Amino acid sequence: MMGQQSKQGKLFHCHVDLNRRVRADHPLRKVKEAVDFSFVRGEVAHLYGRNGNESVDPAVILKMLFLLFYEDVSSERELMRVIPERLDWLWFLDYDLDDEIPDHSVLSKARTRWGEEGFERVFVQSVQACVRAGLVDGKKLHVDSSLVSANASRDSVVKGPPEWIGALKAAYGAQEKKLEEWGQTAGPANAYEPTNDSMMSMSDPDAVAVRHGPEGSRPRYKCHRGVDDAAGVITATQTTRSDVADGVKLMPLVEQHERNTGSGVEVAVGDATYGTVANFRECAQRGIESHMADLHLKNRQHSYRGIFDEEAFVYDATSDSYLCPGGQRLQRRKHKQKRRIFEYAAGRKLCGVCALKGQCTRSAERSVRRHEDHEWIEQARTQAGSAAARRDRRRRKHLMEGSFAQSSNQHHFKRSRWRRLWRQRIQDYLIAAVQNIAILIQHAPRRATGIGRLSRAAYRHAADTLSAGLHHLARFLTPVTCFVRLHRVLFRNLHLALCSREV
Repeated sequence: MMGQQSKQGKLFHCHVDLNRRVRADHPLRKVKEAVDFSFVRGEVAHLYGRNGNESVDPAVILKMLFLLFYEDVSSERELMRVIPERLDWLWFLDYDLDDEIPDHSVLSKARTRWGEEGFERVFVQSVQACVRAGLVDGKKLHVDSSLVSANASRDSVVKGPPEWIGALKAAYGAQEKKLEEWGQTAGPANAYEPTNDSMMSMSDPDAVAVRHGPEGSRPRYKCHRGVDDAAGVITATQTTRSDVADGVKLMPLVEQHERNTGSGVEVAVGDATYGTVANFRECAQRGIESHMADLHLKNRQHSYRGIFDEEAFVYDATSDSYLCPGGQRLQRRKHKQKRRIFEYAAGRKLCGVCALKGQCTRSAERSVRRHEDHEWIEQARTQAGSAAARRDRRRRKHLMEGSFAQSSNQHHFKRSRWRRLWRQRIQDYLIAAVQNIAILIQHAPRRATGIGRLSRAAYRHAADTLSAGLHHLARFLTPVTCFVRLHRVLFRNLHLALCSREV
């Protein structure tokens, strides 16, 4: 007998259990098991009063913001429209079928009320959860940065004299230069100098127009990240204007990593933008091994080809002078206190009659510079040129590019959802927390299958036993039969071993 679906809707829905409507292997089920979002109530309790209207539960607000980035929903309005249609989202938010969904303005009000500090604590909680799960080693830190397009078009950028633009920024309350924020605490060599002072975006005054890629110049921000070597957990993140140099944020990222993880950094890994003299000196003085590419060496390879390198000049500590390849003495001539370097030169007369001048300099005379902390810097540069440093820099490409690529492809990282710098920082904190939670549930024990986890030692023992068994079996079978049976056994046991090995 053929059935026909009834078109009449039910007036009442009784005994509807959303938990039964969400499949056992749903990713949000793993998130709910791994993360207790109720911690945010204690973090923001001091921001709410005792009287007045009752707000939406902060845990629910945080879950909604998590869904906004985890599912890469286009906007907050779209999120509120889709929540009633998704049974898994309703179950994740602990809502029932007939519960009223709040207005999208609840999320914007929470951002304003909680501020940067509230969402930074959310990010720190995600880092500490990964630390408790054993996913953070804490000793080796990889650093890099990426530009983020601001929520402003090129047409919003106005140009004018720096004085007029400065007055306009002050009127709009734009983020100005702060020494402690831009990383100047490490010394004058790390000083931040703002660029594009003659341009400002009227839509987002905090964003600075910089040129990058085929898009050309447009308002942007810059996100600086520190990623732990063990499992790729994001342990430090800072958002700045787009014209802040990468090198000035190395030490702030190291300090934030140490605060969030409770572990001291032993190795810092970065590209040539972090391999500055100031960073080499600071890492050496803190006992951190420098695995950054040497920026000075990279520049010399492109600008001073065919010219004697500074290593060809021998320093004499007793006379505080250098001996050049031509046998002449280079005496100390200048002391540049701002850059903390000494300059040595032999003079134009001696360089002019030297037979090796063509291989030594293209100027009238050759000078050599020596930093006040030369020994510390040379120690760090030696570490940066080691084989271990080159291996770490190759691994850094995989970790950092993979981290930024995942956030761009899955979590709406490359363009700002909101305007102003403090909101962009909130976005980067949330994206980093979402990625850390994804790593946390990815490495969680598998409970859905009946196969238990195997340690690496047990996995190696199983592989050795399998290999010995196959070798013993080959002694009693004909070559053709052995070939067929060996492949059957190999694929069956390899499949079981891979399913049960430690993630």
